[in-house]
Amino acid sequence: MGQRSILVVEDEPLIAMMLEDFLESLGHSVTATCESVQDAMTVADRGGFDCAILDVNLKGESVWPVAERLREQQIPFVLATGGHVDPPPAQFANVPVIEKPYTVDRVTPALEAAFAV
Repeated sequence: MGQRSILVVEDEPLIAMMLEDFLESLGHSVTATCESVQDAMTVADRGGFDCAILDVNLKGESVWPVAERLREQQIPFVLATGGHVDPPPAQFANVPVIEKPYTVDRVTPALEAAFAV
């Protein structure tokens, strides 16, 4: 797959750091880490990354506006969930999902699937 620049949208700092470590160990770089929809929208508008991993629930706020913006910009993304959430809206039903807790062996297939969509 090669090295990718990735936006991480995750509201739990320790989980975000662990994911960043996994991504870097796989040869990718993390462009930015955002904890809120507002911050993620700002980074999405700025661009400069190849893919994003989006936690679907950011302190009770839905990540769907960010997903819509990325789709408009044709930037692939993966949805991350800790479980116990409603299924994604219909327009995101084909987006790859990675379940938490993240593991290094789940990250690569999810990213590959994002670029295949």
